[in-house]
Amino acid sequence: MSEPHGTVVAQDPPPSPDRAHAPRRADDGHRRFWSARRVPAGVLALLLLAVTGVFLYDIVAVRADRDGMSWRRELARQLAERPLDDVWVLTGAGVAAALGLWLLLLAVTPGLRSLLPMRRPHPDVRAALHRDAAAMVLRDRAMEVAGVQSVRVRVKRRRTDVRALSHFRELDDVRTDLTAVLDDAVADLGLARPPALSLRVRRPGRKGR
Repeated sequence: MSEPHGTVVAQDPPPSPDRAHAPRRADDGHRRFWSARRVPAGVLALLLLAVTGVFLYDIVAVRADRDGMSWRRELARQLAERPLDDVWVLTGAGVAAALGLWLLLLAVTPGLRSLLPMRRPHPDVRAALHRDAAAMVLRDRAMEVAGVQSVRVRVKRRRTDVRALSHFRELDDVRTDLTAVLDDAVADLGLARPPALSLRVRRPGRKGR
C-alpha cells in the first residue's frame, strides 16, 4: 500500500539478539531524521582530493630533481615572513575557522527540518510527515468550519501558526470552532511531538485578535 503524499517511512535494521527484548528508550519516537549531507561531503571530498593531488605532484617533482611549484615556494616564504597580526593572516585564519565551525555544525545537527517525526507504533519503523503536507491537511480541515473565508497555515517544529479570515459569524464562535477542529486535526496527524496551536481570526481588511 502506498504512503500518503508528504510522508517518509524508514525501516530500522532488525535488532540484534542481545537487544531484541531491551526496553525502548524514551526518545525513540521523537528523534529527528538525519540528513545524508551528500552535497557538503562531496564538495569537501573533491576539494581535499584536489589539494592532495597538487601537493603530491609537487612532492614527486621535487623528488625527481625538478623545480617545485613557484606558488608553493612563495606561499612558504609568505607564511615564514608575515607576522601573526597581519591582516591577510587573520583573514585566512577567520575563514578557516568559519569553515571548520560550519562543518562541525553539519556533523552534530540532524538537519531535515522540514520533516516532523511521527509516533512509532512499531519499534522497527520510523515515519515522518513533511511540514507542507501537514499544513495542507490543517488548512483543508480549517476551511470546513462555517464562516471561514480563507486560511494561512505555517507548521513549525514546536508551533503551528494559523491565520484565518472570517466573513460572517461572530469571531469568538469561529475561533472556538477552529480551535476544536484544529486540535483534533493535529492529533490525527500522529506526530510524536504535536506542535502547539497559535490561532488568529479576523475580518477581511481589518486587524483582528
